[in-house]
Amino acid sequence: MKARKPIKSQMGWSTADKIVVRGHDLPNELIGHIDLGGMAFLEIMGRRPSVQEAEVFNALLVTLVEHGMTPQAIATRMINAAAPEALQAAVAAGLCGVGSVFAGGSEQCAKILQEALSDGKDAGNLEKIAAGIVESFVLRKGVIPGIGHPVHKPIDPRTPVLFAIAERNGFRGRYVALLEAISKEAERRLQRSLPINATGAIGAVLCELGFPWRICRGIVVISRAVGLVGHIAEEMRNPIALEIWARTEAEVYENKD
Repeated sequence: MKARKPIKSQMGWSTADKIVVRGHDLPNELIGHIDLGGMAFLEIMGRRPSVQEAEVFNALLVTLVEHGMTPQAIATRMINAAAPEALQAAVAAGLCGVGSVFAGGSEQCAKILQEALSDGKDAGNLEKIAAGIVESFVLRKGVIPGIGHPVHKPIDPRTPVLFAIAERNGFRGRYVALLEAISKEAERRLQRSLPINATGAIGAVLCELGFPWRICRGIVVISRAVGLVGHIAEEMRNPIALEIWARTEAEVYENKD
């Protein structure tokens, strides 16, 4: 008979008089001693961030909290209007939209960067690596994750700020450099403005912080959850979801033929 695998977890446990999270006494070591970004870092990475890591990570979290009336925000507002008793369902509906078009590009970008620089292969020739990446997307007519923006041209104003914060804390390294090389090569090859966008910058800096690419979308989910709760709070103060619904229904009826 095959032996059963022991069920173990380092996340947390509690007794009648003690609560431990990631090896730390929650009431006495964490509450009041760590901010939400630091707590998220601890949960994901298994250790508290350094001062430098905390500054960079919190900056990344702040960047994607709010992005206006996106499909995610509209979905959250609509579900809240349909089921106001289930705030969590409305937030979850919006989070389902964290994907390749809105906010989820950091995962795709980080995957490209980490795979390109795995095992230090060709690490000394970033331009060559960038050219190969751009070529592969051009041949299949694909959109290169992390670069280009429909509004922010010739530069995404969030990107230089994030890179400056990363640099002053010692986290502007080869992943950021490779993404910059990809952006430059793509602009040369395609003859149009393709700046590094915020999700690309976040993906590159998360790589610098040591996050595996598969967890990067989760960082965006943390940020966007805050923003979606904010949309519900505004909806409570100034409802617009039913107006969006009524006008959409009316316009569909008007143009039914």
